[in-house]
Amino acid sequence: MRRAYKKHKAQPDSVYNDTAIGQFINKVMKDGKKTTAQRIVYDAFEIIKNKTKKEPVEIFRLAIENASPLLEVKPKRIGGATYQVPMEVRGERKLALATKWILDGARAKKGKSMAEKLAQELIDCTNNEGSAIKKKNDTHRMAEANKAFAHFAR
Repeated sequence: MRRAYKKHKAQPDSVYNDTAIGQFINKVMKDGKKTTAQRIVYDAFEIIKNKTKKEPVEIFRLAIENASPLLEVKPKRIGGATYQVPMEVRGERKLALATKWILDGARAKKGKSMAEKLAQELIDCTNNEGSAIKKKNDTHRMAEANKAFAHFAR
């Protein structure tokens, strides 16, 4: 019998001592360049502070909360047919999806530094706009459209 997966805790970041920001930095990181990822995130936070005159951690938390989906569809195979079954999203997965969508939205923008693009995407998410919010709404729309198959969920 297989052993249960031991979930490891993410380390909090060094400046704000926040595990969510630590996870976010790890997602920004490419090719193991953590200091570069930290510089990008902290520069983005500085830009947010200058633009909005608010605490960047609060903006970050609000952006993550606004971009987090409540429902998503998962394919389920029943009797030879595959149905897209709407399911509620767990807390950890909410954070992971929101982070991924925010970063994808920032990376898709053109012409600025990554810190500026990330800051703009976080501000957009705080105001319920931007590509991460669009992705969340698309996910919710998909779940709503497949509501008829909700009884297949376990």
